[in-house]
Amino acid sequence: MLRKSVGDKAFYRRVLVLMLPIMVQNGITNFVNMLDNVMVGSVGTNEMTGVAVVNQLIFVFNLCIFGVVSGAGIFGAQFFGCGDHKGVRHAFRFKILAGLLITVFAIALFWFGGEGLIRLYLQGEGETSAVEASLGFAQQYLRVMLIGLIPYTIVQCYSGTLRECGQATPPMCAGVIAVLVNLALNYVLIFGNLGAPKLGVIGAAIATVISRYIELIIVAVWTRTHADKNPFIRGAFRSVYVPRQLVGQILLKGFPLMLNETLWAAGMATLNQCYSTHSLDVVAANNISTTFFNVFSVAFLSVGVAIGIILGQELGANECDRAREDSRKLIFFSFALSIGVAIVYAIAANVIPLIYNTTPEVRLLATRLMQITAIAMPMDAIANASYFTLRSGGKVLITFLFDSGFVWLVCVTVAYSLTLFTTLNILWVYFICQMLTLVKAVGGIILVGKDIWIKNIVARHG
Repeated sequence: MLRKSVGDKAFYRRVLVLMLPIMVQNGITNFVNMLDNVMVGSVGTNEMTGVAVVNQLIFVFNLCIFGVVSGAGIFGAQFFGCGDHKGVRHAFRFKILAGLLITVFAIALFWFGGEGLIRLYLQGEGETSAVEASLGFAQQYLRVMLIGLIPYTIVQCYSGTLRECGQATPPMCAGVIAVLVNLALNYVLIFGNLGAPKLGVIGAAIATVISRYIELIIVAVWTRTHADKNPFIRGAFRSVYVPRQLVGQILLKGFPLMLNETLWAAGMATLNQCYSTHSLDVVAANNISTTFFNVFSVAFLSVGVAIGIILGQELGANECDRAREDSRKLIFFSFALSIGVAIVYAIAANVIPLIYNTTPEVRLLATRLMQITAIAMPMDAIANASYFTLRSGGKVLITFLFDSGFVWLVCVTVAYSLTLFTTLNILWVYFICQMLTLVKAVGGIILVGKDIWIKNIVARHG
């Protein structure tokens, strides 16, 4: 079994060529987000809490866009695998149109309903003055961040399509440049350095928005000027035409996936809201834990993205036996990688909270939350790899139940029940909810082993 789960040098070379650019881009992005978080946290706890709440809301939007891109991306990867560039172009158009429609809706929702959504996270124990201060900072931050939602959406459409076509490096380079710009502007605008005004949380939002426009310009220009490597871009904006049959297929496969990502993100937001009812300290501590988890977990999460692309291309090329063998190797690789990451993360948890300008209670709570997360990390890796494997063959109903269904029916239900009907402290509630991932990981291995995901879904469009 172990021999079947370990690939040769050529296999890992192929995986790393695709995975490393994704990992570098996401790693740097999350690292700079972490530095943003630390910079805002150094201003004050209320500022950090306000920004954390808004980022939780925007996280739901981001996952919704990821669902749109991924839903059409299943087809994009398989179209590319069978050499159908016209099919890739149509999938790209669908991403743009659907993504922009959702973005306009999200902007309206956050603009008119932002205060009510933010207050949901500010109901725990804490002084009234701290709650109102956190609310004020959150509203300031949100209003500026809305300006960056449209470029974010378009960048995801470009980057997703380029990766599906084997061009993972250009999005990585654009992302690196953007986050460096973001970091530099944060230094200038948050603290008022180099003669700039001291803008605090508004400065952090402005820096993020500017960096997103820069990333969009770089990705769009590179794609257009390298049309020989990206045939899908030729004529991509001459019309909005997408074949009705393909639209139906993407909606059939992609809408449930988009809905899944949205509901999963909303489920995680609800889970965090359950935790937040214990106290405002939990909001701040969970923010620290989540921020650094995103940095440390980028390695095995990037394997998941690579799994979706690699297996999708193999299924599109009708290499089903190869996809079956590679899925086992990729899941084991993700699991092994996560063990090393988890050990480092658990050790770093003792030091990381010390860099924040917050109370000793928040620092200690953050350390304990991070250590609990480290224990669950290998199970997260298996569940994540299984999810992308199932999704690569278009098994949307199963992935829907496996992912968002599990979060809402199991995790949220347990967290809500423990919070409402017991007197357990936050650490025990958090630990129990994290350990539920074991059930998901075992279920994922069983589903992947049944080979129900092995299917070419673009053959009829060839």
